[in-house]
Amino acid sequence: MLSRVKHDNIIQFMGALVEPMMIITELMKGGTLQKFLWSIRPNCPDLKLSLSFALEISRAMEYLHQNRIIHRDLKPSNLLLTEDKKKIKLADFGLAREEVDDEMTTEAGTYRWMAPELFSTEALRVGEKKYYDHKVDVYSFSMILWELLTNNTPFKGRNNVLVAYAAAKNQRPSIDKIPVRIAPLLESCWAENSEDRPEFTQITEFLGNLLQSICQSASTVPPRTLSEEERSIDEEETSDIPASDCLMDRSNGTKKKLPSICLRFIRCFGYCL
Repeated sequence: MLSRVKHDNIIQFMGALVEPMMIITELMKGGTLQKFLWSIRPNCPDLKLSLSFALEISRAMEYLHQNRIIHRDLKPSNLLLTEDKKKIKLADFGLAREEVDDEMTTEAGTYRWMAPELFSTEALRVGEKKYYDHKVDVYSFSMILWELLTNNTPFKGRNNVLVAYAAAKNQRPSIDKIPVRIAPLLESCWAENSEDRPEFTQITEFLGNLLQSICQSASTVPPRTLSEEERSIDEEETSDIPASDCLMDRSNGTKKKLPSICLRFIRCFGYCL
């Protein structure tokens, strides 16, 4: 599978051997995203870097889904960094496969990042199967984005059985410390109903515009401390940002346009860089 894909944010396939059996790829000297996050705890990556990584992951996944490939094991240990820790690439295609309608039934992935449709809290009848599609990758992405913003492990302290049960029962990590304008993106990506999750095309566009706004404001606004009051800016002060209307806020069970990013909030991000 890896030999068929070519993208700037996907590890490059170099060759393979039968004896001994191995796959040869480009060397990524920065290690995994997981080890990088562990190395800086209890601190978090700065917001600009976190969103930059998220955007590059989204671009890689957008490419795969456009080619009808599901990764099925998207997690920090399968994301590799360049030596300068500024660029990220997707690796490990051991569980990846082509998406075939009505044939995706096999449980695959790593529990903390697996979508709820892969689990069942009740015993299935003989011959009954649970079907899923490429949106399982969007759920996994939401967990990674949450980790990038908090530098915590999803469902920390729970074993695999409890993690699976929590995901199936629509329990999600806390968004209390997530920037207020990014929280709806997380909630839409980890929505219980896979049909409610956005496509990576929408996620890529939204993150790209958000990151561009942050970079522009960072060059003009001096650093200072952000107050809680400024994190809760009224909607009437906001200005539109492209692609925000593609993402939905599912927190109250109704479709609502993702709040646009206002100038003052964008400046808030600049303070954190």
